Amino acid sequence: MPSSSAREADRRVRTAVATVASLNLAYFGVEFAVAIAIASVSLFADSVDFLEDAAVNFLVFMALAWSVRQRARVGMFLSGVLVVPVIAMVWALWNKFRDPLPPEALSLSLTALGALLVNLFCAFILARYREYRGSLTKAAFLSARNDAVANIAIIVAGATTAVWPTIWPDIVVGIGIAIINAGAAKEVWETARAEHGEGTVQS
Repeated sequence: MPSSSAREADRRVRTAVATVASLNLAYFGVEFAVAIAIASVSLFADSVDFLEDAAVNFLVFMALAWSVRQRARVGMFLSGVLVVPVIAMVWALWNKFRDPLPPEALSLSLTALGALLVNLFCAFILARYREYRGSLTKAAFLSARNDAVANIAIIVAGATTAVWPTIWPDIVVGIGIAIINAGAAKEVWETARAEHGEGTVQS
């Protein structure tokens, strides 16, 4: 049976990831609405990423009470979830080439700035727990950290579009978001595989 200190640590982590999940779900709605309104590939990819982060943190919340092997399996599943924005970005990219109008620059940058603030706050909440229970909390932290980097890139894309009205800054950043998430998925998968091996040895 876990000690009282271990149960308290789990409670704190579950509170943290529940908070992060709620924030991500709320801002998904904001960013998705703006992405549709201004036809932005990068905001669309990032909004799906917010939805993915909400799912990741919800799964972390549910899985923290499970065994090492169960956590590892969830971690491997999460590595697949992390590539969802890649698929969404490809769909958005196809539609952008069909209707090649640049997104409205100010709305693009302001929405990305809001996303950056949300993600920095989430990363701050999760930073102390990023090595707690292996791949699960690492998945949540990596998502928040990577999203903050992506948000800065979207802000730059908005500023560039204001000076040079073209679809390409938005498209390049959208592709960059997909690449970042693919790298995070690989790292989480490798950690989860190692945990799964540890669980097999212990069982």
